[in-house]
Amino acid sequence: MNPSLRRIVALTALSASALLVACSSGPEKVKPAELPAPARLMSPTQIWTTQVGGSTTVLAPMAFQGRVYLAGGAGTVAAVDATSGRDAWRLNLGTALATGPGTDGQTTAVVSQAHQLIAISDGREVWRAQLPAASYTTPLVAGKRVFVLTADRSVIAFDGQTGARLWSQSRPGEPLVLRQAGVLLAVGDTLVAGLSGRLVGLNPGNGSPRWEVQIANSRGTNEVERLVDLVAPVSRVGNTVCARSFGSAVACADAEAGRAVWNKPANGAVGVGGDAALVLGSEADGKLIAWRRANGEKAWDIERLKYRELSAPLSLERLFVVGDGTGQVHLLSTSDGSELTRLTTDGSAVLAQPVLSGPALVVQTRNGGVFAWRAQ
Repeated sequence: MNPSLRRIVALTALSASALLVACSSGPEKVKPAELPAPARLMSPTQIWTTQVGGSTTVLAPMAFQGRVYLAGGAGTVAAVDATSGRDAWRLNLGTALATGPGTDGQTTAVVSQAHQLIAISDGREVWRAQLPAASYTTPLVAGKRVFVLTADRSVIAFDGQTGARLWSQSRPGEPLVLRQAGVLLAVGDTLVAGLSGRLVGLNPGNGSPRWEVQIANSRGTNEVERLVDLVAPVSRVGNTVCARSFGSAVACADAEAGRAVWNKPANGAVGVGGDAALVLGSEADGKLIAWRRANGEKAWDIERLKYRELSAPLSLERLFVVGDGTGQVHLLSTSDGSELTRLTTDGSAVLAQPVLSGPALVVQTRNGGVFAWRAQ
């Protein structure tokens, strides 16, 4: 496995619940080159900022119907108006969180580091359910149900109102899994999950499999090198879902037909973004690659952001947005990756994919700062 991947990923051994951090065995961290003064081809205006508390894990914000749903590491969960930045509600759950919030606007769900699924409605906790294993993936709330992907490669469905467990679908795999968010989303009436190196379409009513698409095959000589888990976020346009397999591949699948569209080798550890024309992702060293969504052929790549610990990218009209390990936010042209402008936050890493909610382009930093600019 590429030494860069060993540095940036933590692994959980399911049998012993031990945490392995590979940074001690890899080479020293490479210092990125200095960036030139930012381009000023765009001038987004910062419209608000707030604070939810820092986190050592990726707690991705979620945009839904004009609000931004946020979580902080110590247990704060908030729904913020995307235009004004004012709290619609804010709640301290009193427990450390392992995931960001998932919501359908009525029920909001997070997972704690104590392996509890916690549901919130109108700013009030309504129920908790104990999970059989850790989860690092934002819960999916849809169809009055809450779906969870756990670290033992199980998908579990809960009743959104009562927290009653409805069904579970398991897929045993390698003994190690990534300590980062996996793939879980709805495409039409199909629940799509990343289980080991496969995208799997499930019946959300009972968990029965409908189709499988192989994204990557396990290989290598040790447990770390055999990891092929799919990592969030994905890029979805219509029925096409494009995803990254950790350290192995980027691929697109037709989630309606349950078939592969294309598959390309790619050595990265963070999920992808994209639009109707392109899929964008960063390699382990920070090289950004844009693949054509139709056939997977490379459209362009750039190396000026190498070693900057990039977040997953967000696609906006005619531009991509990506955060880095120093809290900078880079706005790039979709045509060739050239810089349009650069934004600053609080100097701590942007860990999660930026989101767009209403007029606001929003990023959350490791220190818990949330920054919003008016999207142009």
